[in-house]
Amino acid sequence: MTETILANATLVLPHETLRGQVRLVDGKIADIATGLEIPSGAVDCGGDLVLPGLIELHTDNLERHIEPRPKVNWPHAAAIIAHDAELASVGITTVFDALRVGSVVSYAKANYGEYARTLADEILALRASGALRISHFLHLRAEVCSETLSAELDKFGADDSIGIVSLMDHTPGARQFRDLSKLKEYYIGKHGYSDREFDDLVANQLALSQEFGARHEAAAVAAALRYGAVLASHDDTEAGHVDQSARHGAQFAEFPTTHEAALACRALGIKIMMGAPNLIRGGSHSGNVAAKFLAEDGLLDIISSDYVPSSLLSAGLLLADVWGDMARGIATITSAPAAVAGLTDRGQLVPGARADVIRVTTHDRAGAVRGMWVQGERVG
Repeated sequence: MTETILANATLVLPHETLRGQVRLVDGKIADIATGLEIPSGAVDCGGDLVLPGLIELHTDNLERHIEPRPKVNWPHAAAIIAHDAELASVGITTVFDALRVGSVVSYAKANYGEYARTLADEILALRASGALRISHFLHLRAEVCSETLSAELDKFGADDSIGIVSLMDHTPGARQFRDLSKLKEYYIGKHGYSDREFDDLVANQLALSQEFGARHEAAAVAAALRYGAVLASHDDTEAGHVDQSARHGAQFAEFPTTHEAALACRALGIKIMMGAPNLIRGGSHSGNVAAKFLAEDGLLDIISSDYVPSSLLSAGLLLADVWGDMARGIATITSAPAAVAGLTDRGQLVPGARADVIRVTTHDRAGAVRGMWVQGERVG
């Protein structure tokens, strides 16, 4: 039997926060007790927060490790291991690695080549070998405005640990990039496009959307059912988008761009996920609705770190301040994402749950991870 006791801790439970201890036995939470007692051999947390491990549903962070500079393709095993270690360092114990499926092959400047199947194989192989510290599942970002989506989806199956399929539509002038000036700013700033190249890209993408959009959307919905994955929408902007997402069976909405779309999600029982960078910065970098505004209006359920892994913990702590409720704020980064992804064994400090637990100290709303246990084994 392996046993760890985290004592003299501020425990963030599903509906309250209290001082006490949690005992981890053979990979599970065995029991929780109140009080300041520090048993022999226990870890004295000195009043630090003890939380469930954080759960990340949508992160692009692996891409940064795979391509640390433009046109630099880093060795993938090293990149995946570094990505895993970075997430572990900020308290994330379960991640759904977001991989784009759907490529553009007829317009080289679009920079959308196929990579998901190969990278998925590498992630799954490293997971099976025990090389990774935290739990990794796959999230396929299905780009409907592409040429190859259906063929790429057919390369995956029910045995690939695909937990989420999200419907991505980056047609210029729609959803996240309704404002073409923001899209132009992105492509010129990140990819060095000229004005002419940007105009050509927009024309090409609009043609792809017209030719493939509807059939690719249907293929992605069917693939999610085939994999047994949860379906998510992405960048819903209008009530009509949300209605369509509901008809497809979407369980949560990633980053709705307007208050109208968030209200429609709430009315239809679709959980609302917003980005931690939006919340922490006080607004969207794309000019979309502010996450804090949705939080204040009761229209925010789940937080994703998106492109800044360390932002996840800070966002949960910030929401605890916004709502005046630590348990509610932390739920957006633990139990709520676990529930919508169908992970019933983790995300809460309750007896019988998987012993994915982190110890955290706070510094002006920023959380620093001082200890991390995955299935009861200390990994950080």
